[in-house]
Amino acid sequence: MEQNNTNQSRCITLNNKVTSSKNISKSFFLGLTLLVLGQNVAQAQLVATGQIRERTEARGGQGTLLSNGKKGALFTSQRTRLNVGFSGYRYKVYASLQDVRVWGQDASTINRTTTEANDGIMFHEAWGEVFLNDTISTIQNLSLKIGRQEISYDDQKVLGGLDWLQQGRRHDAIILKFANKGWIADFGVAFNQNKELASGTIYNGLPSATAGYTAGTNGIAHEYKSFQYAYLGRKFFFGDVSFLFFKDDFSKFTGTAAAPTFTQGVNARTTTGFYYNVMPNRKLNLTGSLYYQGGHDKFGTSISAKLASITATYQVNRKFFIGPGVDFVSGNDGTTTATQNNRFDPLYGTPHKFWGTMDYFYVASPFGSQGLLNYFIKTKYNASDKFTLLLDIHGFESANKLPGNLSKYLGTEFDLTARYNFTKLINIEGGYSLMNATQTMASTSVKNVTNPKLTAQWAYISLKISPNFLATKKI
Repeated sequence: MEQNNTNQSRCITLNNKVTSSKNISKSFFLGLTLLVLGQNVAQAQLVATGQIRERTEARGGQGTLLSNGKKGALFTSQRTRLNVGFSGYRYKVYASLQDVRVWGQDASTINRTTTEANDGIMFHEAWGEVFLNDTISTIQNLSLKIGRQEISYDDQKVLGGLDWLQQGRRHDAIILKFANKGWIADFGVAFNQNKELASGTIYNGLPSATAGYTAGTNGIAHEYKSFQYAYLGRKFFFGDVSFLFFKDDFSKFTGTAAAPTFTQGVNARTTTGFYYNVMPNRKLNLTGSLYYQGGHDKFGTSISAKLASITATYQVNRKFFIGPGVDFVSGNDGTTTATQNNRFDPLYGTPHKFWGTMDYFYVASPFGSQGLLNYFIKTKYNASDKFTLLLDIHGFESANKLPGNLSKYLGTEFDLTARYNFTKLINIEGGYSLMNATQTMASTSVKNVTNPKLTAQWAYISLKISPNFLATKKI
């Protein structure tokens, strides 16, 4: 009987028809919600969602080639998230509590992780946003967003949430956000420290090294000490165009990158460029970007690097889409000695989306400094409203010459993905990838694998459930 009363109280609370303080006291969480809502019920909204994403992977050369004699891996990982967001008059707050684990990582008979360094509980996001303008202002939106948050723009090639990784990617930052009549302008800053200090601002740049994770892309290893960026975007009738300036700073150090001694000062790297996503007609879509990277790398060497990309997608009919594309990511010439670094680093984007789902390039497993030329064709078939098939074919080669007269061709990858939505909240996805690599891929200049298996495979199946626990409407 008491349980029934509690459920009735929850129902009444969600419909903002609370009639008894006794019922409110039975649900502290919803009682607190009412208290906050009472500040300004005309503007308030509370949303609580979650996510369970389980993914089983069979790896037989994912990320890098296996040596002959080595067997493939099989495991299941799980991401669990609880998200709570609340919006009131001129503010929003949001928190996403996340736990990432591999099945079997923890012993089943104790209440703590077997390896503390692998403890996956953390806040993926925790931020507050304050609107600096009143709702009657002619400016649509002017706000300040502060805290741990995802930073994602455009196609996520250089800045993205990296959702494919179970842990994702987030930043501790402050962003001033402006939007008005199709224009978007964001200005962001971050400044990292390892802990509270009595003096000095030296940052060791390796905050997660003890947990076995490397920060950044393509084995950059060192976490940035700070960044500053400006993003400007505009929506036109024919599509979207944007401009990005991003500067990230890395702590100076002495010694080697593997065993550094960090000192005062930073090496600053800048990335500048633009992105476009336009439709010349209703069946053809063109997406592209062009970026230049300058400044200095983490070693203090000057940088002059480029990224250029273009993808065309043609809608053959209502269900079938197809299109070619090419990415050029500059690198260093392996046959000459240069005092300048020409290797472009794609910042904090989503490599899994662009350079093959087997993640051979611009991820934790490095592949040398020669850059990449990726030419591909992508297809998509919407078999029904619930079922989608995708097939991508990539040809990879070095963007520059390699030592020893090695061929520039690295390999061909085939990526097949199938997605089925049981409901809007339940999704199952599976994929199979095949890499036919060359000896160049296995060479010391690229993946550095001795006695390699030149045919690599990878398969996965993933189930995602994203429930909505609570959603109060604006009243």
